[in-house]
Amino acid sequence: MARQTDIRILRESIPVIIGAGITEKYYFSHIQSIFNYKFKIRPRYFVSESIEKMEKNIEKVLQEKSIAICVFDKDVAERDEKERKKLNTLLKKYSKKKNVIFCDSLPSIEYWFYLHYKNTNKIFKDSKAVEKALKKHINTYEKKKHFLEKEKWVSDLCSENKLEKAIQRAKKFGCECPSYSNVYKAFEKFKGTTR
Repeated sequence: MARQTDIRILRESIPVIIGAGITEKYYFSHIQSIFNYKFKIRPRYFVSESIEKMEKNIEKVLQEKSIAICVFDKDVAERDEKERKKLNTLLKKYSKKKNVIFCDSLPSIEYWFYLHYKNTNKIFKDSKAVEKALKKHINTYEKKKHFLEKEKWVSDLCSENKLEKAIQRAKKFGCECPSYSNVYKAFEKFKGTTR
């Protein structure tokens, strides 16, 4: 009986990444490979951005007694009142659940990548603006499979202690700024979860 409990507790503690697109999917796949963190990346949880689909995936993860880590760009919800209301309803619904972690970025996850290089909470009007700034540091960066599937861009991104710097910067700026990222919360959950 104790053995079953131990297995159940172990399963509950393994985070599951729910992402909004291929950038997040490849980024976290490479992070897992580089750092050997223990979390699940399930392709079926990487969908086009839809609050309804994200909520369904959160429920599936919770039914499995796992931790849902939701990584998404907030720019669409900022521009569209209907999407903003849906997102706010979702955030409120899970606000008291410790096993649901929202790792949103405004305008996009590229701002999280940019924090690896720059200590700034500069206002970026949209994801294209932050991508342009990021290309000054990763000049070949593209949101396309042929670029994202290569691990090197993430290993370069994390080299020379840049990942720790990005975590510190994101925490320092918080999410009250016009540009922000909560992706660092995923890394706080990964600490101590190596395979």
